[in-house]
Amino acid sequence: MEHEHHRETRHNNESTIQPEQTHSKHGNQGHHAHSAHGSMVADFKKRFYVSLILTIPILALSPMIQHFLGVDWRFGNDLYLLFGLSSIVFFYGGWPFLTGGISELKEKNPGMMTLIALAITIAYSYSTLVVFGWGGNQLYWELATLVVIMLLGHWIEMRSIMGASNALEQLVKLMPSEAHKLDDRDEVQDVPLSEIKNRDRVLIKPGEKIPVDGLIIEGKSTIDESMLTGESIPVDKSVGDNAIGGSVNKEGSLIMEVEKTGEASYLSQVIKMVKEAQESKSRTQDLTNRAAKWLFYLALISGSATLSVWLLLGYPADIAIERMVTVMVIACPHALGLAAPLVVAVSTSISAKKGLLIRNRADFEGARNLDAVVFDKTGTLTQGKFGVTDIVPAESYSSDAILELAAAIEQNSEHPIAKGVVDSAKEKGLSIRKVSGFESMAGKGIQGQVDGKTVNVVSPGFMEGNKLGYDQQQFNELSKEGKTVVFVLVEGQLAGMVALADIVRDSAKEAVATLKAKGIHSIMLTGDNEKVANWVAREVGISEVYAEVLPNEKARQIRKIQSTGRRVAMTGDGVNDAPALATADLGIAIGAGTDVAMETADVVLVRSNPNDVVSLIDLSKKTYRKLVQNLWWATGYNIFAIPLAAGVLAPWNVVISPAVGAVFMSLSTVIVAINAKLLKA
Repeated sequence: MEHEHHRETRHNNESTIQPEQTHSKHGNQGHHAHSAHGSMVADFKKRFYVSLILTIPILALSPMIQHFLGVDWRFGNDLYLLFGLSSIVFFYGGWPFLTGGISELKEKNPGMMTLIALAITIAYSYSTLVVFGWGGNQLYWELATLVVIMLLGHWIEMRSIMGASNALEQLVKLMPSEAHKLDDRDEVQDVPLSEIKNRDRVLIKPGEKIPVDGLIIEGKSTIDESMLTGESIPVDKSVGDNAIGGSVNKEGSLIMEVEKTGEASYLSQVIKMVKEAQESKSRTQDLTNRAAKWLFYLALISGSATLSVWLLLGYPADIAIERMVTVMVIACPHALGLAAPLVVAVSTSISAKKGLLIRNRADFEGARNLDAVVFDKTGTLTQGKFGVTDIVPAESYSSDAILELAAAIEQNSEHPIAKGVVDSAKEKGLSIRKVSGFESMAGKGIQGQVDGKTVNVVSPGFMEGNKLGYDQQQFNELSKEGKTVVFVLVEGQLAGMVALADIVRDSAKEAVATLKAKGIHSIMLTGDNEKVANWVAREVGISEVYAEVLPNEKARQIRKIQSTGRRVAMTGDGVNDAPALATADLGIAIGAGTDVAMETADVVLVRSNPNDVVSLIDLSKKTYRKLVQNLWWATGYNIFAIPLAAGVLAPWNVVISPAVGAVFMSLSTVIVAINAKLLKA
């Protein structure tokens, strides 16, 4: 059923979602795919409850159950009522299995659906013959309980596996729905994004998302492209520079000339890559289906052989058929149908408590075989925000004094560097003094009055332009590590240097070391510049680094690593990581990242902790081990019990009746349920 479900979902994506379609269409189709998955889950839930309610009177009306309970609730024509209720359960509750079985047979690939369909069809047909005159005991109660258990198992499973991905819908949500278009008279008109064409001019105000790809023709600002390109530092942009749709304009107003819209835009290209990567993933047949396939063949062969042997031995047809039906009842996969869903449900509960949101069960279970984990840098190994890493004070100043002065001046600025300075001062418990006469010097820095003294926080360019001396060697060493360095001046004299960088997560180094101990290779793959990437890699203990990599190149790099025979996990948080997340054998999104990354990924780390990658791999191994144990319990029982049901011990007067076979089958279901519950984190 999981195979069938993925096929239907995949078909929906292939046939309805095209990357070149408009903004609104992307959103609608993502919604329709999500709704289709939701309606399938709701359908199984409804069939389960209807069948469960009907199973109660079926059990009460069954003579065999009454005999077990030592009661007599028989009345006139009660078997006809039993036939009617059971028919509803067979056709309504069993319909997904009957149609699924037919589909599997048409594909010449029988599996779980075929095995269930065979079991309930034989039970229903035989019981109906008994009601209308054939000698023997009807087994409607067995039919009803089998349908209910199978519906429950598939409902649990469908709720646990990932439905249709919303990645395309989430990508489009990054774009604003309207743009400020400038007409020939330079008047602003708010128009839908779909009406924007190449060569149009659009206005982008401070704090707004850039609606399209284009060329800046007027204005200067800082643009945050971190979620699109992986560049951790907001980029200064001015006339003649390109801007990407979906990035955020931080400070100044800009006028852009539109260069790319629709399918040619950066985001649309990312959408196309995500779609292609998702569709290219192979759909492997799960263990349960393989076990069911062999049980199906075993049931057919054993049932046919049993009927033939008993007839050849001279027994009446009704006894031979009862033997055959008993074999088929034993082959009914009660335990097999719950073996995987119960483990799935328990492992999902455990993963939720550990902060792991599993969206794709098949790929999660494959995590046990990972050879390499590829980490994005910004927002994954790092926190995705600036923090002070080094302070180099001049004589007569302490590090804390420098940070206090810098924070006092920077508190009035919205620049990410300013926020990093202020946050670092607060984390150290330093007091942030009042500032007066605050002034921003475009492209050079800021200044203000602190305790009656003029304090400046300026760039290296300001220092060079004003021929102010500083420790060049120290500055160069910090710059080589990819750190941003600002200078603090008091009354025009250098008080110290402050270096900032994207803060490395405390858990990143530990995670990399643990993975190495398990024989799993860690790799960094980032769109950020090489200096920053190498510094972070040294901090966390990663030796293999790929920096300044564009989104399409990230996916290509993942495929290159896979081509060496490695099974690869990709861990990231941004839009630029989406194609790589979809391409990898296991896509892991950081919970603090974009909705796009989380929708594309197979697993989401809710706590944004790289150490949870280790927990994820460990849980995958334990889950798979428990799943295999359950499958052995389920199928092993069938393999052992089928010959007994067929009557191999009949010469010694040991014959299992259908009722006893059903009881033993129920016992195997209980064992499987208990074993699943024994799964521990």
